Amino acid sequence: MTDGYRGVFGAFPYAFRQSRSLLFRSYVLVGALVAAAVTVLFGAGLVVLVAQTAAIEGGSLTLSRAFYVVVGLFVVAPLVAPVLFVARRHRRQEGDDARYDLVLSLAGYLFIASLYVGLVITVPSDQQTAPPTAAEPLVAFLYGLPQLAGVVPPLLGAVLILAAHRLLR
Repeated sequence: MTDGYRGVFGAFPYAFRQSRSLLFRSYVLVGALVAAAVTVLFGAGLVVLVAQTAAIEGGSLTLSRAFYVVVGLFVVAPLVAPVLFVARRHRRQEGDDARYDLVLSLAGYLFIASLYVGLVITVPSDQQTAPPTAAEPLVAFLYGLPQLAGVVPPLLGAVLILAAHRLLR
């Protein structure tokens, strides 16, 4: 692999160097930081979960720990997917279309925004705070949704990334 592309970690600098889209280059940096932060948060959460349930025996706790890891993967995978898709496209020289890079970076940024919206929806009622005046109607609407609805925005954001990749390849 003399082209500098060495799997997931090498895809980030490779995609950054190969893309002509400034917005995509910014997504490479922001996406890497957000993915690293989410990974650290899920890792710390897993450590806390294991520490709290270490003394309890039973198969259902093992399942919940595994489910926690799977949820973390489902959050991190769409964060890195635009970078991996663009790096793969450039490495295989399937096209030098800056539009593809631009659309995938927009889809990636929308996924990050959808994660935030999903988090706002799932805030427990005792921890909800008064939002700024300009955003009050939107935040009040999001607070009013059932917590299970917090899964929908990130799911739609992930589907948007995949759809953008499929339509533009």
